[in-house]
Amino acid sequence: MEKRSHLVEERRQKAEKLRQRGINTYPTGFRPDVSIGDVFKRYGDLTGEELEDLNAVCTVAGRIMAWRDFGKACFLHIKDECAKIQLYVRKDKLGEEKFNNFKLMDLGDIIGVKGQVFRTRTGELTILVHELQLLAKSLRPLPEKWHGLTDVETRYRQRYLDLIVNDPVREVFRTRSKIVQEVRNFFISRGFMEVETPMMQPIPGGATARPFKTYHNALGMELYLRVAPELYLKRLIVGGFEKVFELNRNFRNEGISIKHNPEFTMLEFYVAYATYEDLMSLTEELFLHVVQSVLGKTQIEYQGNIIDFKAPWPRLSFFGALTEMAGVSQEVLKDRAEAVRFGESVGIKVDAKDTHGKILTKIFDHLVEPKLIQPHFIVNYPIDVSPLSRRSEEAPDIAERFELFIGGKEIANGFNELNDPDDQKRRFEQQVAMRESGDEEAQFMDEDYIVALEHGMPPTAGEGIGIDRVVMLLTDSPSIRDVILFPHMRPRQN
Repeated sequence: MEKRSHLVEERRQKAEKLRQRGINTYPTGFRPDVSIGDVFKRYGDLTGEELEDLNAVCTVAGRIMAWRDFGKACFLHIKDECAKIQLYVRKDKLGEEKFNNFKLMDLGDIIGVKGQVFRTRTGELTILVHELQLLAKSLRPLPEKWHGLTDVETRYRQRYLDLIVNDPVREVFRTRSKIVQEVRNFFISRGFMEVETPMMQPIPGGATARPFKTYHNALGMELYLRVAPELYLKRLIVGGFEKVFELNRNFRNEGISIKHNPEFTMLEFYVAYATYEDLMSLTEELFLHVVQSVLGKTQIEYQGNIIDFKAPWPRLSFFGALTEMAGVSQEVLKDRAEAVRFGESVGIKVDAKDTHGKILTKIFDHLVEPKLIQPHFIVNYPIDVSPLSRRSEEAPDIAERFELFIGGKEIANGFNELNDPDDQKRRFEQQVAMRESGDEEAQFMDEDYIVALEHGMPPTAGEGIGIDRVVMLLTDSPSIRDVILFPHMRPRQN
């Protein structure tokens, strides 16, 4: 900290000298006429002789990332949003006064320059600077040149530094933006309407999760940050919109891990007169579209595994996967006590209030999920862990539901929506009883949603996809915090 304070003081002294010389250290109005990336597009294929004949002059701006000082001349590298380019700054070109002012600048400063594009003797595309202007003085040094910014906690807390010095990180977030755009394009091209539903809700619903609570002073009422948009989106289906989707934030008051952040991005979409089988096919189309549009291929590498997105993807039953991939016996599948014993034998914590289905789900998460590297749909979940799903007419204890797993992670959850208001009310009542027994993740009773269903909701299928986890897959990122610009962190320990 003492070294950094000393460096900051030195930079502040330089800034003061510049101001005393009449230099505005934070001016406005500079306009580059081209990006650095476009300089390479325009002139990158030209030889030194061709550039000399062309006498190409351009105006660019960027942050100083490297500096080699030769007394009366300096070589710099500046970087903008797109690329990095070398500058050649000479005293005889700028003039003594401007060159001396330039020498008070530092790594990290943002400058604008105008100059002639040429090639050095080593062939590097370079700008010979004719005019130079300081645009923003950096009062703090960048991370050390040779060590870079490698401390993970610092990278997450000070993402702006991470983006400045780590080009691969910038590419991750460029890719994220492209993924979100292609998801949006996919649904709009298929006739879906994009909507926005409340972030603050009087009753949090649509997912089994612990909510964040807040208070609205003017209304004099408690509100919750939404855990999911589901119940509002289905209200829109009741209202007559037959194909809707929302790309937005959810908030869940849960732990932080490589797969979980309390604030995250979800895609949810609902289709009237469709089934969950239709949505599985649509999901295959969606992923193929996104992977091909963003990456130009159908296979990716994720954490050392080659993942192939070509359809069709395997579809396994929840109970079949437990048997085939985890060696779970029929006794465990049929008897809660046996499930408790089996779960504890493999190191799973089982609560006394856990239903049989929830125990089996914990076993699945522990033993099966990590093995599902290639895209797999797991179908037909226990009804007691699917409070918003339609029952199977052939097997009332089974929900008409699927989850998608890729790379050993749950990526999506979809099902035929429960549209029987009486059945839905009974399910809510069961959830309320679970909350009263101490389950803080169980859902609330939503009477208004029941009233909506009583007006009639057509047969509908819906699905939610975790966008952050999709980005993890397509950028080969091991942690969700690598794909969220500003992930939540615990307070610094002094």
